[in-house]
Parts: sequence; structure tokens; C-alpha cells
Amino acid sequence: MKLIETNLPGVILIEPRVFGDERGFFQETYRKSQYIEAGFPEFVQDNHSRSRKGVLRGLHYQLVQPQGKLVSVTRGAVFDVAVDVRKGSPTFGEWTGHILSDENHHQLYVPSGFAHGFCVLSDEVDFTYKCTDYYHAESEQAILWNDLDIGIQWPDCGELTLSAKDQAANRLGEMSEEKLPVYAAK
Repeated sequence: MKLIETNLPGVILIEPRVFGDERGFFQETYRKSQYIEAGFPEFVQDNHSRSRKGVLRGLHYQLVQPQGKLVSVTRGAVFDVAVDVRKGSPTFGEWTGHILSDENHHQLYVPSGFAHGFCVLSDEVDFTYKCTDYYHAESEQAILWNDLDIGIQWPDCGELTLSAKDQAANRLGEMSEEKLPVYAAK
């Protein structure tokens, strides 16, 4: 697998090895020893969501049991985004976005302390992700997907569909300090 640093330290684009022929393709989507050796944490929960074109999920993060996520697409395509929301971070409020699809097979690792979201580009998508901790609904936070201060350049995803929670999310600058994770320099 090839690891590609993004503009946000810790957010890594992963290009796994894919073996294809006239029958189709094969890829190893996860080998614990290889990911641990590359410096990734262990994962404790796998999730799978299906969404239709125009669905925008995010930007989410958890304060209790913060989750790092290894995200990928098994069918379709998304524009996937990570935003640094760690107060005190030199890249606070900056974002990175990447197309993940069943054609490019890319994965994105989003560490804890970053808000995560995606917009569906294909007619339908199957989106999978491994998490470093368990879901904790009571501490989940949401940042407004189109916060002008962050300035994410979303591609045309069609007519957008958002949850009520995501529609009512706060801008990053409106979040109280206790609702933001803290940057810990390494």
C-alpha cells in the first residue's frame, strides 16, 4: 500500500494494491499487522452506510471516545472531507477533500480530533469505515457543512439531502471551547 500525506498532518490518503484481470479485481482492504506497522491505531468497530446521490453526511466528531476513522467506498463515489477542529492546532479550521470510489479503491485515514463528512457523487454509494473507538451518540458534535470560514469547495453533488442535525449544525467559530477537542503537539 502507498501512504500519501495530505495538507493536514495525520490525515493520510491510502492507495492499496489492487490486482486486476479480465475476471475483475482483488484487493486486501485491511491487514492489521500492515496498518499497525505503518503507524495506524487499532480499530474496534466497523460501519457500513448506504446513501443516494446528493446525500451529505457531516461534519461530525465525538468528544467522548473520540474516533479515528479509516474510510473507503465499496460501491459508487463520494467526496470525502476532514477538517481540523482541535483548538490550538496550527491547522485549526483547515480541510482536505478527496474522491473515494470503487474505481480508485482509495482509503482515507481521519484521526480523532478531526470532523469528518462526505457528499455522494454517484447514484448510490456503499461507504465503509473502521473506527478506533465506539460510537458515543451523546458526545457527537456537528459543524456546518458549508461554514464559510472553513470554505470547503464541495463539488456538485446534485440536490443536497441533509439530516435535521446537520442542517442545524453550528459554524466552527460558534462552537464553545468545551465542545472542541484539544490539540496535543507530538
